[in-house]
Amino acid sequence: MSKKSLRELIFLAVAICLIAIITPAYGQESVPSSTKIDGSPVVLSGEQLFVIQSKVGSFSPEERAQTVSNRIETLAQNSSIPIDSLKIEDEENTTNLMLGDKVILTLVDADAKAARKTRQELSIEYLNKIKNSIQQYRESRSLRNISFSAIYAFLATVALLIFFKILSHILSKILQELDSWQDRRIPALSVQNIEFLPATQITNLLTRVVNFLRLVLFLGLFYLYLLLVLSLFPWTNQIGESLSSYLLQALGGAFKSFFAYLPNLFIVALVVVFTYYILKIFQSIFAEIGRGDFTVPGFYPEWARPTSKLMTFLIIALAVIVAFPYLPGAKSPAVQGVSVFLGLLLSIGSSAAVANVVAGVILIYTRAFEVGDRVKVGDAIGDIVEKTLLVTRILTIKNVVITIPNASVLNSQIINYSAAAQDSQTPPLILHTTITLGYDLPWRMVHEALIGAAGATSHILAEPAPFVLQTSLDDFYVSYEINAYTDKPKIMAKIYSELHQNIQDKCNEAGIEILSPHYRAVRDGNQNTMPEKYLPEDYVAPGFRISAVDNLVNSPDRSSKSNGQESSET
Repeated sequence: MSKKSLRELIFLAVAICLIAIITPAYGQESVPSSTKIDGSPVVLSGEQLFVIQSKVGSFSPEERAQTVSNRIETLAQNSSIPIDSLKIEDEENTTNLMLGDKVILTLVDADAKAARKTRQELSIEYLNKIKNSIQQYRESRSLRNISFSAIYAFLATVALLIFFKILSHILSKILQELDSWQDRRIPALSVQNIEFLPATQITNLLTRVVNFLRLVLFLGLFYLYLLLVLSLFPWTNQIGESLSSYLLQALGGAFKSFFAYLPNLFIVALVVVFTYYILKIFQSIFAEIGRGDFTVPGFYPEWARPTSKLMTFLIIALAVIVAFPYLPGAKSPAVQGVSVFLGLLLSIGSSAAVANVVAGVILIYTRAFEVGDRVKVGDAIGDIVEKTLLVTRILTIKNVVITIPNASVLNSQIINYSAAAQDSQTPPLILHTTITLGYDLPWRMVHEALIGAAGATSHILAEPAPFVLQTSLDDFYVSYEINAYTDKPKIMAKIYSELHQNIQDKCNEAGIEILSPHYRAVRDGNQNTMPEKYLPEDYVAPGFRISAVDNLVNSPDRSSKSNGQESSET
């Protein structure tokens, strides 16, 4: 059997059950609600036949109605008594409904006046109602009807079990499909690379929804089955009719509420459609700006994507504000109270989050950095791997991811090493390092050695050419700063390392002994600190110089002044 045929069969069964429920509830004649009057009802098997409003002698309307109900029920239970034996006897002041010589009901002028009829008309009407109700009472309790009711109940039970079996099989297949769709057709819920719900949790949520729908469907089918079975037997017919009336009232109320809500639903639909097309227009405009096909003076293309997201959020928020008063229950005190409570919680607990969001928006429009830039934020140096409205993530050169709140980023000094590489009008990034050497060394020789070291370093540009700055003249040494251009800021740590290696090599090759940043030594009698391969082959460590005490006191310390100048051997 195909799934389509199975669905049609299920819908047909539900329709049959509804018809079976509604038919018993309305198949019997009842008093219209418009003719309902005050008084005590006369009932048979829970069904109201007529109402007694006046008293006779010392008997109240309630006592009269209870007595008549008991007499009619006794007559209905005795199927050996024919219904046609009921007759009407008129007297001067009363009209009696008789069964042989036994009075079933006595009507007086007050009863006729209350019903706005003559006693004869009222007695004929009541007699017909009593006969019809007794006939229905006996037929419903006949062996033939009870047998058919039992057969119908058995068939309904079998049909219910078959429906349960089919639905269980279908829903099991659906659950298996959901498991197979995980990570394939059911993606994770994420916003701006922030994963809010993984695919596993979404699959579990859908599984719970399907199980809940299965429970609701099974309970609904069982409710319909219960109504059908209860309406088949006369002893439970009143219970079935009560349950049926509850269901009909609920459905009627739901349909009535739905039709009453249609004007508001039209407004909500209009807001949704209008919002959808407004978003499409803005998204297409920002997409054109992002591609460079459409330019706005003072608006940079990299602003297009974040601005589109912000505009989308603001437009949707405005649409929700406009549509919220037209949603069901929006004006109820409960919803208003919950809204105030949630607003209070957000205002108290989200100050830090709001500060980070505002800082994130400011960072976007200040163009401080982009994803992939090599930056320094505070003490953190690395590449920007993620930039959201709440946090910024930096991958350091040691492959450590540092997450910094945007409020902290905004309050810190941001150094962007990649900004020059992205702007053709800006000169390349300058890498620089400083060494200190003694005054005894010719500065031109130092410049030549440092520029040679920069030229031998990979990823250092030949044009513009490296240059040296003498940044200070200190007490014991001169500070030399080598400056070199590069277009590879992401590997600046490696470039610096290679540059330092080349500075050591070039200085050693030139016979420059690096004693920086500060080095103290007694030169007399000590080996030179340069590697042996850079020293002359006939190099011999100098001996100690002996001087008179007067000369030592009166003359300055030559070793400290020359900072490395060798003394003469004695």
